[in-house]
Amino acid sequence: MSVDFQSTLFSAPVPDQEVRIERRELSGGAWVDVARDWLPEADEVFAALVREVPWRAERRAMYDRVVDVPRLVHTYMIGEDLPHPRLTEAREHLSARYADELGEPFRTAGCCYYRDGRDSVAWHGDTIGRGSTHDTMVAIVSVGDPRRLHLRPRDPEARDEAFAVEMGHGDLVVMGGSCQRTWEHAVPKVASAGPRISIQFRPFGVF
Repeated sequence: MSVDFQSTLFSAPVPDQEVRIERRELSGGAWVDVARDWLPEADEVFAALVREVPWRAERRAMYDRVVDVPRLVHTYMIGEDLPHPRLTEAREHLSARYADELGEPFRTAGCCYYRDGRDSVAWHGDTIGRGSTHDTMVAIVSVGDPRRLHLRPRDPEARDEAFAVEMGHGDLVVMGGSCQRTWEHAVPKVASAGPRISIQFRPFGVF
C-alpha cells in the first residue's frame, strides 16, 4: 500500500489543549466543530494505521448486483487496543471535552482507508442504532492527504445550506446535536488524491 502524501510541518503538542476548536451551528439543532492540526505526531499515526490495522475490503448489494465498497475498513470495538497511543489519548481528550454535552464517553473507533481519489463514501448519516432517534456525536480525525467532507440537510428544500470542510493532516471534525438525523455527510470521489485515513470515534450503540 502506498503511503505517499504531503505531510504537515507542525502538529499540536497535546490534542485539544493548544488548538482552537470552532463551532458552526447548523439548522435543525445540528452543529459541527472543526480544529486544525489537532492530532500530534500525525505522520507516525498514519504510518502505524497503514501498517497495523487489519484492513479489509467489503462488498455490498446495490440494486441488482454486488459491488466493492470503495475504501478499506476496520472498527476497533470496546476494549480493543488502538494501533497508536496518540489515538487512545485523542479518544480520552474527546471524551473529557464533550462529557457535558454527550453525557458518555467515546467507545469505538471506526477506520476508513481512502487509498486514492477513487475511494469515497456516499451521502449518509450514522443512523444505525441510537443515532436514529437521539442526539449524539461522531468525532472524525483525519490523517494523510486532504479530502473534503461534504454536509447537507436531509430536507431537499434546505439544500442551499450545504457546505464542505476540507479535512487536512491531523485535523478534527466533530458532528453533534441532531447532525446524524437531520443532516447527511459524504466524501465524494475526486480526480486525484493521495492516501488518507479517517478515524471515527463514536459512543456505544452509534453506527
